[in-house]
Amino acid sequence: MIVSVIGLGYIGLPTAAVLASRSVMVIGLDVNQKTVDIINQGKVHIIEPGLDVLVQSSVQSGYLKATTKPEKADVFMIAVPTPFKDDHEPDLSYIESAAKAIAPVLEKGNLVILESTSPVGSTEKMTEWIKEARPDFSFPEFGSSSIQYDISVAHCPERVLPGQVIRELVENDRIIGGMTTHCAERARDLYKIFVEADCLITDCRTAELSKLVENSFRDVNIAFANELSLICDKLDINVWEMIKLSNRHPRVNILQPGPGVGGHCIAVDPWFIINSAPNEARLIHTARLVNDSKPNFILDKVNQAVKVIAKKRSEIKIACLGLAFKPDIDDLRESPALNIARQIDLMKFNEVLLIEPNINQIPKGFYTNSTKLTSIENALKVVDIVVLLVDHIQFKCIDLSLLSGKQIIDTRGIWQ
Repeated sequence: MIVSVIGLGYIGLPTAAVLASRSVMVIGLDVNQKTVDIINQGKVHIIEPGLDVLVQSSVQSGYLKATTKPEKADVFMIAVPTPFKDDHEPDLSYIESAAKAIAPVLEKGNLVILESTSPVGSTEKMTEWIKEARPDFSFPEFGSSSIQYDISVAHCPERVLPGQVIRELVENDRIIGGMTTHCAERARDLYKIFVEADCLITDCRTAELSKLVENSFRDVNIAFANELSLICDKLDINVWEMIKLSNRHPRVNILQPGPGVGGHCIAVDPWFIINSAPNEARLIHTARLVNDSKPNFILDKVNQAVKVIAKKRSEIKIACLGLAFKPDIDDLRESPALNIARQIDLMKFNEVLLIEPNINQIPKGFYTNSTKLTSIENALKVVDIVVLLVDHIQFKCIDLSLLSGKQIIDTRGIWQ
């Protein structure tokens, strides 16, 4: 068997490496030549525990190679981004490009799996794009078991946690939705090569919505915690203590508030449901608005801290601790911490010092010369304001005496 994985990012590369580690020939396809070159050297371009060792061994054994040109295979797994446009409308252009890229090399009997988290109906749209490019083949129709087809199509969304991707690819249940039941069964046979948990068969629409619902559920619960932080701030109550006490109830488990919600899943997927059913998804929509507005609350706290300091804004130095969307990774996608730091960059401070242990250069979107990437030790020596945005492990174990005399905005509650 030869498997082609299209998109060698945070999901595609770990999936390719795990498959290759099971002695499956894997061809990784990516549009970025630099990414392809790095992987073919047995190295990785993203931070994910255990991935570097897996890629190195898979490349050295000959089971994994990367390329920018589609090649023939038995199975094609599409794991490309699915962002939204400025109006929160789903952007399926990456899926469309991937579908059209593999179409010329498809052969009768191939299986195409869409792994990208997608709005309901995306698997069917992908099938139509491939069908338009390959009218010489027959394709399955949703829910129809009586039609014969040459190419099988299924949807199997990933459901892994950054920082634990390698383990969760193997240990987590997978939802496998086929255009037909037979398509889903073929996809299940592939995933059982490396998935030790259950592979649950359904149709592709149900699989698509299930993934969106999982992340919307989390988004709504985070929004509840973030809204509590706003209420507690107004009433002069310590939100961290209040949540800790409330969680002593045997049936209550409130999450921890933060500066917002980031990442390619929780901050994006609910909008796909809202776009599909705007009049019905009222709670999901409200949760999105609550979480998207939380960075403004943090920026207001920064302005309040400025008023306490007996200096002009142009004389004040401020540190932003963390830029990633969650702790101990380098993923900046949809990161509220990054968004807040960019806004602080425009607030005309004397210096804005960025501390992000998992990157080595300033991300795009910072425009003032006063903003620099540095270490936490150097920053705490000189700054007047400290804004903790991400609870990286390095920040949890610093000497708290170094914070003495500074204005502290702890958005994660780790120094409470």
